[in-house]
Amino acid sequence: MAVPLSSVDTGRKVRLLEIHAGRALQSHLTALGLIPGVELEVIRNGNSGPFIISVKDTRLMLGRGMAEKIDVA
Repeated sequence: MAVPLSSVDTGRKVRLLEIHAGRALQSHLTALGLIPGVELEVIRNGNSGPFIISVKDTRLMLGRGMAEKIDVA
């Protein structure tokens, strides 16, 4: 079942399904390694502050709006 990345609890590992964004944002996220099928770990998802994920041993900080456009399972 697909859920937005922004709703995943800290410490959970999920698989990226789809990105709902314009071409520019999709290209940017792809360049960062966020492609369908890749495994992500949510490092920090608090009510405030940065949203941090780990992708292939790299930590990325995403805006909450960006995380809402990424579907994971």
